[in-house]
Amino acid sequence: MLLTGDYHTHTPYSHGKNTVAENVEQAQKLGLQEIAITDHGFAHKAFGVKRKELSACRKECEEAERTYGVKVLLGLEANIRGYSGITDMTEADYEHFDLFNCGFHVFISCKPFSHRYGYFWANLLSRKILHGASQKLIQRNTKAYIEAIKHNPIDTLTHLSYVCPANVLEVAKCASDYGTYIELNSKKEHLSDEQLMQIVDKTSARFIINSDAHSKDRVGDTKIVEEQLSRLHFPLERIDNIDGRFPSFRFAEYKKHM
Repeated sequence: MLLTGDYHTHTPYSHGKNTVAENVEQAQKLGLQEIAITDHGFAHKAFGVKRKELSACRKECEEAERTYGVKVLLGLEANIRGYSGITDMTEADYEHFDLFNCGFHVFISCKPFSHRYGYFWANLLSRKILHGASQKLIQRNTKAYIEAIKHNPIDTLTHLSYVCPANVLEVAKCASDYGTYIELNSKKEHLSDEQLMQIVDKTSARFIINSDAHSKDRVGDTKIVEEQLSRLHFPLERIDNIDGRFPSFRFAEYKKHM
């Protein structure tokens, strides 16, 4: 399965091993036409990109695009900071970016701080110690995703329900309504076969496949996703970055009217 674009890759600006140029060079070798550099959001305590480094990263993206002839988008994998749906991509940041990915991660600074206990710690402990989320936590996580979609021009939800279990059907309905893509992440197994087909059968949500590459050798990788789709009667026409198709991203359209 050949991607037209890989819209979720990382560099040393956050948690990746290889430079912008190395990721883009790999994209060229694979025949990709676009790639996005989407380092972790500012609120990530361990690996968040620094705002003061954005100018340097942009220059690297522009130079790599000239060198390798692959379109390079500068994006962010923003963090949902609490169940009110606040993210660490603010309107003041929009001018610096071409793409707005967003998801749940551990070790983030929550806003408000009180959500740290019912959101960050609750999800971490349910995975590490309790081995399962309560219905109350699932409802809270679902609200976080939905509120984030409603109040932010998010292009793609990354690894939906990974370490943050939610009612994926309700999230996908909202994503469909607002034009946010559901990512099929080829690094993390995050949606069960049943969940994925529920989304397909009961919503009009659309999808993109991303590598979530943290090293250049994984740019463009689709193995995990292909293995899952091979088990299912999945309509490939619902995936907007394969077979020569390009996604229609919400964030770029939003910025035109700012």
